[in-house]
Amino acid sequence: MSTVSKYIIVFLISMVPIVELRGAIPWGIGAFQLPILPTYIICIIGNMIPVPIIFLFARKVLEWGQDKKYIGPLFSWFIQKGHKGGQKLQSKAGRGLYYALFLFVGIPLPGTGAWTGTLAASILDLDFKKTVIAVLAGVLFAGIIMALSSYGIFSIIF
Repeated sequence: MSTVSKYIIVFLISMVPIVELRGAIPWGIGAFQLPILPTYIICIIGNMIPVPIIFLFARKVLEWGQDKKYIGPLFSWFIQKGHKGGQKLQSKAGRGLYYALFLFVGIPLPGTGAWTGTLAASILDLDFKKTVIAVLAGVLFAGIIMALSSYGIFSIIF
């Protein structure tokens, strides 16, 4: 497999919900033996491409689908869950809501990441520009954590 093909695969993996760059960076560094810096950059770009789309359209799609026969209950559940979680986050974070969003996206734990953070921000009607900046900062931070840990782990193994 060519190096370009490997970078394309890593780029696409970083766009997948849940996996995002948390899976793409270790895959690029470990499985494909790609250099750390280009892998990091490719994964950041791939992880950030869906963010504006999610922010601008996810809530609209959920609201559109909440009264549909088969998908309505699930979409309504997402909206209610988002509102409850958002209100809880707002009450705890107060004026530091964007810092909380940064940490939520930046600490690489299961269920956190750019997709989930952006969806929550969309449901909360947060400011687009501030959301993108907080999510980008979180993605950069998570990418550094994943790159350093992946490089350290795989350099010991190989």
